Amino acid sequence: MLDLAITGATVVDGGGGRPVRADVGVRDGRVAAVGELDEPARETVDADGLVVCPGFIDPHTHYDAQLWWDPFATPSSWHGVTSVIGGNCGFTLAPLHKGDGDYLRRMMAQVEGMPLAALEEGVDWTWESFEEFLTGLDGNLGVNAGFLVGHCALRRYVMGPDAIGREATGREVAEMEAVLRRSLEAGGLGLSTTRSSTHKDGDGEPVASRWATPEELISLCRIVGEYPGTTLEGMVQGCLDRFSDEEIELFATMSATAGRPLNWNVLSVSADDATKIAHQLRAAARARELGGRVVALTMPILVPMNMSFGTFCALWLIPGWDEVLRGSVEERVARLSDPRVREDMLAKARTSSFARLAEFGNYVIGDAFHPDLAETVGRRVDEMAAERGEDPFTTLADIVCKDGLRTVLWPQPTSDTDNDWALRSLVWEHPDVMLGGSDAGAHLDRMCGSPYFTRFLADSLRGRKLVSLERAVQLLTDVPARLFGLRGRGRLEPGNHADIVVFDPETVDAGPATLVPDLPGESPRLIAESIGVRHVFVNGAETIRDGAPTGALPGTVLRSGKETATVATA
Repeated sequence: MLDLAITGATVVDGGGGRPVRADVGVRDGRVAAVGELDEPARETVDADGLVVCPGFIDPHTHYDAQLWWDPFATPSSWHGVTSVIGGNCGFTLAPLHKGDGDYLRRMMAQVEGMPLAALEEGVDWTWESFEEFLTGLDGNLGVNAGFLVGHCALRRYVMGPDAIGREATGREVAEMEAVLRRSLEAGGLGLSTTRSSTHKDGDGEPVASRWATPEELISLCRIVGEYPGTTLEGMVQGCLDRFSDEEIELFATMSATAGRPLNWNVLSVSADDATKIAHQLRAAARARELGGRVVALTMPILVPMNMSFGTFCALWLIPGWDEVLRGSVEERVARLSDPRVREDMLAKARTSSFARLAEFGNYVIGDAFHPDLAETVGRRVDEMAAERGEDPFTTLADIVCKDGLRTVLWPQPTSDTDNDWALRSLVWEHPDVMLGGSDAGAHLDRMCGSPYFTRFLADSLRGRKLVSLERAVQLLTDVPARLFGLRGRGRLEPGNHADIVVFDPETVDAGPATLVPDLPGESPRLIAESIGVRHVFVNGAETIRDGAPTGALPGTVLRSGKETATVATA
């Protein structure tokens, strides 16, 4: 007897083939049959008029902390995500010396926008080794979750405070190699690292991996290559704009040395700067020359994202701006009120790789808290600036200063023309490009990338229709499963794990992003509800019904070599 029968469905199996009308049978957590079922089931789901497909896979998340208080990885699971990859950008919560949690919490609060109160109250911080971290999640997951080993935690574990400020000695590199080996043996999916100037710790210093030499990094990649089912992920300064020749060579060499794919985040696409794409994909071409593979992540939607001068956000990444935006509110307001400081900030923004953030007339006031500013809420800055006869940045700075820096700002979408989307659809077909980059679990009150799965499906079915339904599903399921070598996942076929999504093609979508204070410590985060997602099954058990968790925890830790197979680079 089957445990579950999903009947009368339109099945999109993830392999790219045309949708077919079929039933799906599940037994012992795996797909038993796809087609006409010839045996009864303990439970039946009528899927007439609905689409059934494999569970979605998010290749770039930061759910490392949230899973300890929210095993369902919401809101991602609401939108059909059944497997997540964490530990990206060089940041993991293990290995960790006891007593060193405060440093790591403050670093994660700074670089990944995780509220400090949530980290303090929602996580017990009792592990030390990577194995203990993974074991603590066993049996307590509503999704499948795998984790890379973060270079920053690895370096801090071996070098302590000296991880910030200097190169490692030969002995220290050897110790890092040994700890990395133990972490990979425990099931770590590989190594992640960052060399991006945007990543600073809670003290404002470059994070630990930014102090590593290329030789240290390559030596760690060599260790990764010793273990089956592993992979690499990396961030460099050029991920934000254009790679330098040295960064291209580093990524290519890392991948070739390990004999493992390396993915990076995120390839932005704009028809106004189409040459950037070819430049960034030079890293992939060079990797193939050396016998490696470098894959760019890119998002298929425009992600809702807000800004604030009061809390860490993308504005702080503009060169020179962090010097103005640090310190007490009073100190920051005083600096920001100085016309000379404003002039300097604007000049630096317009000549940096963050120039798009400097289109301040394109911002909308989302929330303002001073009573005199009530009339600004919901209005565009350029409209108010025109009424006042001044530059948009002057208008914006006046508002946020009067509001004690509390004002919530919503930059409006750019690169949203037909030409932009036509170019994106071409980029999605490149063999070294993959959909991803949600950053789910991070920047919680500033952005909401986790619903990209349902938004992309809605756009494919009822919007721009840039790809077919079967291709959209394949890009969200089989393609990431193949890059990470996930065994038995990504396709709906007999023998595979029964990670399944059932959705209504007429309504599937995501609601608007809203701010809710539902994190530990009543910290706020942006969420978006799913629309039209009827059922989500993980390893055969229903975890989400009509957009809400059922309470079942059938998820598994995706350990390298056990749940993953080695993916060839050549």
